[in-house]
Formats: sequence, structure tokens, C-alpha cells
Amino acid sequence: MKIGIVGKGNVGTSLGSGLARTGHEVRYGHRDPKEPVAGAARWGDVVLLAVPFATVRDAAREIGSLADGKVLVDVTNPLDAQMGLALGFTTSAAEEIQKLLPKARVVKAFNTVFAANQGSGRIGTEQLTAFIAGDDRGAKETVIRLARDLGFEPVDAGGLKTARHLEPMAAMLIGLGYGMKMGTGIGYRLAKKQE
Repeated sequence: MKIGIVGKGNVGTSLGSGLARTGHEVRYGHRDPKEPVAGAARWGDVVLLAVPFATVRDAAREIGSLADGKVLVDVTNPLDAQMGLALGFTTSAAEEIQKLLPKARVVKAFNTVFAANQGSGRIGTEQLTAFIAGDDRGAKETVIRLARDLGFEPVDAGGLKTARHLEPMAAMLIGLGYGMKMGTGIGYRLAKKQE
């Protein structure tokens, strides 16, 4: 698959290197005019949005109709300058992105994982869970395949509204990793009773 990644920070490059390792083609779009956001969005079969929350509106403006009909994976977290949630309860970053890009097939995924672990879906030998939320069944199935390719155990978490729960999960992980000094070698794993 051709994956256009908007954002070339820790998150974008970690996911990009993991996806390239598994055989997907990756092209970046970001602030550098040599790698424009619109170019990556136009080129990709899937568009992965991996920018800071404060720049989401600008990125969405540059992506515009180039994401129409495409799967758009939202990896953002709506954090403020103090690393607290900037949104919550009645909406989520994912739902706001869907409003900004109404014809894109928005899926929330990979936001509950530290960037250092996103490219492999693991911490050491421990497989992490990728919680995937979206309203478009086909779009979610595409992201589930990408998550599995990366090494995650993908879990369908429900509709896009579920991002209201996934984004606070990310805030808690960040609080544990940095605030409680546990580091980035931590992550979520959904335990299931074996039948």
C-alpha cells in the first residue's frame, strides 16, 4: 500500500519506518517545501495524520479534498501545553478531524502507543494492542491490516466516538511515562481469557 504520512516527527518517522519494513511504500509531507503535505496526501492510498494537535487545522487545510474517499488514520492526541487533554467528553480530536475533512474515512489508531514502540508494535517480546476506532467498516479493516503488519494485536474498539476514550488513555500513558518517570518502555496490552 502507498502510505502518505503527514508529519515527520517521532510518531510519523517511527510508523513510517515500520510500515516500510513490512513492504509498504511511504512518502512524507510536512513543513519542508520539498516534501509538501498536499503531495503526500495526493499520493497515498492511505493518509496518516501524525502532527501535533495544535497544527491539525493547518494540516487539514493543506490536505483538503485530497483525502476524499481515502482512509485517514488519526494518530494525534489533543493535548495542551501542560500535557493535559484539550478536548474531551463531548468530542475528540478524531471527530473534529472528521468534521474538517468530511469526505475522508477517518480512523483513530496508534495514539495510545509511545512513538518508540509504534514501528514494531512491541516492547521487547511483548506484543502491544492497537485500539482502532472508526465509523467506516472497510476503513477500519484497512487499518487493522496495517496494525497487524506492524506487529500489533489490533482490536476493533468501535465507532469514531470511541476516540473520546482512546485519547485520555494516551494522556494517562504520557503521565505514567514522563510524570511518573516510568519511561517510554511501557504500553497497553488487552488481556483476554482463553476459552
